[in-house]
Amino acid sequence: MAKKQDTVTYELKQGNKVVYVGTTNDPERREQQHREDGKKFGHMNVTSRRMTEDGAKKKETDRLATYRKNQGRNPKYNKDSDG
Repeated sequence: MAKKQDTVTYELKQGNKVVYVGTTNDPERREQQHREDGKKFGHMNVTSRRMTEDGAKKKETDRLATYRKNQGRNPKYNKDSDG
C-alpha cells in the first residue's frame, strides 16, 4: 500500500526572517495552533509540495541544517536540530 502524500513543510516568518520551520498535514490548523501558542510571526509560507510524512520530515531536517549553517543557530522557535 502506498504511503499517503499529505504532508508539507512550512516556515513561519516575521518580515523576511524565518522564526520556525516545521511540517504538517493541515497548514491552516497548524498556523492557528502556533498563534494560540503565542508565537509571534507575520505569515506562514508552505515551502514544499505534498509528500509523505517521512519525506517532509527529512526536508525539514535538511532545511534546519542549512539555516544553522548560515545563521549559526536554529530559528527562534525551533528547539532542537530536527524541528
